[in-house]
Amino acid sequence: MKYLITIVGPTAIGKTSLSIALAQHFNCEIISCDSRQFFKEMTIGTAVPNLKELQTARHHFVQNKSIFENYTVGDYEKEALAKIEELFQNNNYVILIGGSGLYVDAILKGFDEFPEINPEVRSEVNSNYEKLGITYLQEQLQHLDPEYYQKIALENPQTLQNPQRMMRFTEVCIGTGKPYSSFLNQKKNNRNFTPVLIGLDADRPVIYDRINQRVDIMMNEGLLEEAKSLYPNKALNALQTVGYRELFSYFDEEFTLPFAIEEIKKNTRRFSKRQLTWFKRNENTKWFDYATDRKKIIAYVENFIK
Repeated sequence: MKYLITIVGPTAIGKTSLSIALAQHFNCEIISCDSRQFFKEMTIGTAVPNLKELQTARHHFVQNKSIFENYTVGDYEKEALAKIEELFQNNNYVILIGGSGLYVDAILKGFDEFPEINPEVRSEVNSNYEKLGITYLQEQLQHLDPEYYQKIALENPQTLQNPQRMMRFTEVCIGTGKPYSSFLNQKKNNRNFTPVLIGLDADRPVIYDRINQRVDIMMNEGLLEEAKSLYPNKALNALQTVGYRELFSYFDEEFTLPFAIEEIKKNTRRFSKRQLTWFKRNENTKWFDYATDRKKIIAYVENFIK
């Protein structure tokens, strides 16, 4: 039996240190499932594991792509599953760690299949978006698939501001004449491993304090300079990320620097709430307080496997 030990939870909760402890105990390797840590140009603002952490346990999918590559969650699913399969050749355990719920779901459950969309439909949707903005896409989805629109608004509202995903929803609705949601959950993707789901959590004030401290540390480590080097490419999808967007607004003289830093903290706190909402939908996750002794978590995993 192969086991994918999966660690989830909000940002700054301590997932990296737990993943390394588990990797050392089970003598296995780590698959990163953080959709922004893939990019080699983004180090400080994405809290990439430091050199010592990377040397302590072998990591995959950390800074392995460029922001200039068009890298989708579907691409990640294929590449990560292939790597997991390779690692299982020599070990019964692999660690999956991440705060990106969609990417975690891609590995554990897979995606639904959609029909091919006429390129002319895709071109028309893209053209309308360029002329009318994100509001056009939101209105289209609300009209063509109101149930799915409400689901997104409730569970993952930042998706409504994501042009790439909103264009995809819209082109599927228009190109097929059916709601996007009608193609969801049509098939079961079989996986040749058993997931062991571990969640880290804390009281809200503790999470918020850890986030605030992390942002201060990032600024001290040079996040401002890193964002400045990326500023010429601010329109890229990979850079539509908390921690960079706010500093781009500072460079555009829309924010003062102190206000931009407070916005990073505020938006990261909001992001952490959405992460928890997403991850707590899975009833199979065993939740632990972030300060729980690592030995207790290891004991839980071992008992699960037995």
